[in-house]
Amino acid sequence: MSRKPLPQTPAWWHDGSTPPLHARLLATLYGNLAALRRTAYRRDWLRKHKAGVPVLVVGNIVAGGTGKTPLVIALVARLRAEGWTPGVASRGHGREDEATPRWVGAGSNASQVGDEPLLIARATGVKVRVDRDRVAAAKALAAAGCDIVVCDDGLQHYRLARDIEIEVQDARRRYGNGRLLPAGPLREPVERAADCDFRVLNLGVASEHEVQRDSGLGEWPMRLRVGVAQPLHGGRAQPLSAFAGQRVHAVAGIGDPERFFAMLRDAGIAVVPHAFPDHHAYVAGDFEFGSRLPVLMTVKDAVKCADLADAPAFMVPVDAVLPQAFWVGLLERLPPRVV
Repeated sequence: MSRKPLPQTPAWWHDGSTPPLHARLLATLYGNLAALRRTAYRRDWLRKHKAGVPVLVVGNIVAGGTGKTPLVIALVARLRAEGWTPGVASRGHGREDEATPRWVGAGSNASQVGDEPLLIARATGVKVRVDRDRVAAAKALAAAGCDIVVCDDGLQHYRLARDIEIEVQDARRRYGNGRLLPAGPLREPVERAADCDFRVLNLGVASEHEVQRDSGLGEWPMRLRVGVAQPLHGGRAQPLSAFAGQRVHAVAGIGDPERFFAMLRDAGIAVVPHAFPDHHAYVAGDFEFGSRLPVLMTVKDAVKCADLADAPAFMVPVDAVLPQAFWVGLLERLPPRVV
């Protein structure tokens, strides 16, 4: 059996203690450099580049996952319904050769394009481009016929001019201890969030009727609606309720594995948790659990594990659900579509 490194939850998410002096000093240096960079783009000392089409950026100001991928998929679906031809630009974190730009299709290999871009491509069917240079990615999408670009995890990529910024925040974690890296989880100061056009608050799994309106604090609630568990090796799809009262191996290599485990427990499932680091490169040995219980995993993990899990394995999809008023406000902010 392989020895898998279990991700440790950084103390900054839950510990109110003061970080070490060296971390605080580095955070101050990091903050000064980040502020200088923001100022340089704001005052046009550094040039912003336009893609030639509207650009909608989804991101966060904290390190780690907050639920951006389900929101990107929902944004693409809504834009298509409104007559747009969207494309998605992403870096493709964790892929083997991040220096090489690539197009992402449903048949792509996650090791070459990244797990999240592959998930987005399979879920939406739109053009997806991975490139460390987000400007180049956006321009490639525009040249390929996309009339709007959704930039995944791009708040800090100031070279790419944007029309709308959406910050995604985890409702449970928020900004942790409120300190900058490496003393805390912040990529940028909390004040940076005020520049975003929308703040989406990921509240986790709940029924659609619970999503009604803005909280009144400028935060739009996003709920995750659980879909039907899809088998990885053939067979029938099953509702999550079919696993209630059973023990299962639960696999999650995402920013917050506990969120996935809690979702399964809330469905009455007895979870044997297997947490892996975000963007983990799975091998067959990772699934040598010692018992052939059903395996449930996130869709982000499933794009890398179809040929690895020996026991009956299922991926559990989730859809982002937001208030109708959010979509109205978002569409009103977009420039007119060129027909």
